[in-house]
Amino acid sequence: MIVYRTVITATCLTLAPAFASAEGDPEAGEKVFRKCKACHAVGEGAENKVGPMLNGIVGRQAATVEGFGYSPVLISLSEEGLVWTPEELDAFLTKPRDYAKGIKMTFAGLRKEDDRTNIIAYLATFEDTGS
Repeated sequence: MIVYRTVITATCLTLAPAFASAEGDPEAGEKVFRKCKACHAVGEGAENKVGPMLNGIVGRQAATVEGFGYSPVLISLSEEGLVWTPEELDAFLTKPRDYAKGIKMTFAGLRKEDDRTNIIAYLATFEDTGS
């Protein structure tokens, strides 16, 4: 079972950036990301704010940004193997508090599928800078 999960995770990590950029419009996603900027940062020099920096989020294991204090529910999901694939990000961004009950994040979510697809495509353009 562990080998099977590892193969699936590796496949998702390989395909995640391609899926997101092929399915969405990063420029439109940048506009949607304005709703996130108060709490999250991306790009060169991005640091944790109220929320973790999001460089490399697409394809990364949940709750693994160094120096950020995650909600216990996200830590638990990470320990269970949650990886932020485009599909998982889509589900999370739809309604974060329903996806992970007990999360600290107060954002209500993105109702429009296009907004979610575009923001995931935008986030996929930022590689993990090791911040």
